Amino acid sequence: MRQMLAAGAAGPAGLIQWCIVSKQQRPLSAAQRTAVRRLVQDAPVIGQVGERFDRAGHEIALVGGSVRDALLDRLGTDLDFTTSARPDDIERCLSGWADAQWDVGRDFGTIGARVGGWRLEITTYRSEAYDPTSRKPGVTFGDSLRGDLARRDFAVNAMALRLPSQEFVDPFGGLEDLTEGVLRTPGSAAASFSDDPLRMMRAARFLAQLRFAVAPEVVLAMRELAPRIDIVSAERVRDELVKLVQAPHPRLGLMLFVETGLADQVLPELPALRLERDEHHRHKDVYEHSLTVLDQAVALEARLPDGGPDFVTRFAALLHDIGKPRTRRFAPDGTVTFHHHDVVGAKMVKKRMAALRFSKDETAAVARLVELHLRFHGYGSGEWTDAAVRRYVRDAGQLLNRLHVLTRADCTTRNARKAERLRRSYDDLEKRIDALAAEEELAAIRPDLNGQQIMATLGLSPGPEVGAAYRFLLERRMDEGPLGEDKAREELLAWWSARASSP
Repeated sequence: MRQMLAAGAAGPAGLIQWCIVSKQQRPLSAAQRTAVRRLVQDAPVIGQVGERFDRAGHEIALVGGSVRDALLDRLGTDLDFTTSARPDDIERCLSGWADAQWDVGRDFGTIGARVGGWRLEITTYRSEAYDPTSRKPGVTFGDSLRGDLARRDFAVNAMALRLPSQEFVDPFGGLEDLTEGVLRTPGSAAASFSDDPLRMMRAARFLAQLRFAVAPEVVLAMRELAPRIDIVSAERVRDELVKLVQAPHPRLGLMLFVETGLADQVLPELPALRLERDEHHRHKDVYEHSLTVLDQAVALEARLPDGGPDFVTRFAALLHDIGKPRTRRFAPDGTVTFHHHDVVGAKMVKKRMAALRFSKDETAAVARLVELHLRFHGYGSGEWTDAAVRRYVRDAGQLLNRLHVLTRADCTTRNARKAERLRRSYDDLEKRIDALAAEEELAAIRPDLNGQQIMATLGLSPGPEVGAAYRFLLERRMDEGPLGEDKAREELLAWWSARASSP
C-alpha cells in the first residue's frame, strides 16, 4: 500500500509527499461496487451504448474521468468511452439512436453525440506521442483497452468499465491511487511528460480540482521537463490554464505550477512576483499576497450575478499586482514604492494574454480590472463627490460587479481594525452606487442628448466636432447628474459659442 508521510511534511515544493511502499492492487470496496452499479442504473445510456457496440462486434468501455468521478460519487453529464471501433463504425453504431452527432474530433478518433441530457465522447483505442519539434500530437489507433489506458495521463484516469459486462479494469493501480488521493502516471513520468508535455499542466489542474497529492517522481519529472511545454500550442496551454484557474482550489495547482518551473515557461509574470523583501520587511510578499487575493476572490464569487467559477475575476485577482516588479523603487529612507503598477500591469496582462491566444474580450476585461484595482483606495473616508462615484461606475462599466469582488478580495491586511475600516468604506461606496443607480440609471450613463440631437442643435454633419460635443455633455452629466434635454441644449450652445470665439 501507499502510505502518506506525516501530514504537512514538506518537500522542496512545499506539498504533501508520498512514499511508494508497494503496488498491490486493491479490489473495489463495497461502497465503490455500489457506486458502479448505481452508475449504470442512474445512467442507463451507459448500458445502452455497451449493447449497441457489442451487437456490432466492437469492444467498448467507459473510461477515464467518468470512471474516476463515478467512484468519487461526483459524475456529471459528460461520459467518455473508448472502443475498438473506428470513427466510421462509431457513427454507424450511433446513427438513428443519438439525438445529435458531431465529428470535430475525428482526426483524433473521437465522435461526439448527445443522447437525452447526456453528452458522449467515444474515441477509438489510440496512442499518441509528440514529434520533438511538433506542436500537435500524432495519433495512432491502437488495438487493445490496456494499450489505450497505458497512454493516459494519470493512473486515476486509467481505469475503465468494460461494457456491457461491467468488468472493472485497472491495470495501473488507479483505484489504489484514488483511495489514497495521489497523482501518479501509469508508466514512467518522464516518458509520459516527454510524449505529451501538456500532462504536466494537467497535474497542476488535477491537484487544484481533486486536492490529491502529487507523487515525488511526478514532481521531479515536471521540474526536469518544464521547458518542453514550449512545444505545445498556445491554445492547448491556454485551455489547461483556464481549467486550473477555475478549479475549486486553484492556489494548490498554481503553487505546483510555479514551484516546478512550468510557470516560468507559460506565465513568467507569476513567479516574478516572488520579490525579495527589503531588509526592513516594509512590504508584503507579492506572490503570497496575490494567491491570497485569489483565494478571497473565489470565496466572494457568490456576489457575482452568475456566481462562479468566473475566470475573468480570478485571473485578474491573480495578476492584479504583476506590474510591481517593474515599478518597484526604494526610497532613501528604505520605503518601497510601486507607482503606476496598475497601469503597467494592465499592459503586461494584454501582452501575456495575447501570447496565450485569449479572446480580445477576455483580455480587455482582465486588463481593465487590473488597471482599476487601486481606484477605490482614493475613496478615503467617503469624501468622493457624486461625480466621482459616477465616474467609478462608468469606468468599470459591465465589470462593476467583478471590480467589487476584486477590490474586496485585495484587502489582505492582518490589521483587523484597518480591514474593518476598508470593509465599511467599500460598503458605503456600494450603497452610494445603489442609491445613485436608483435615481439615475448609472449602468447606462449617457449624455442627455444623443448624436442626432447634437447635430441638429449645432447644425453639424457627422465628424470629430460631434464627438467633442458628445464628450462635453457626458462630462456635464458626470458632474451634475441628469440635466434634461432643455438644460443640456442650453449648455451645449454656450459651450459651442465659447469654443467658436476662442482663438
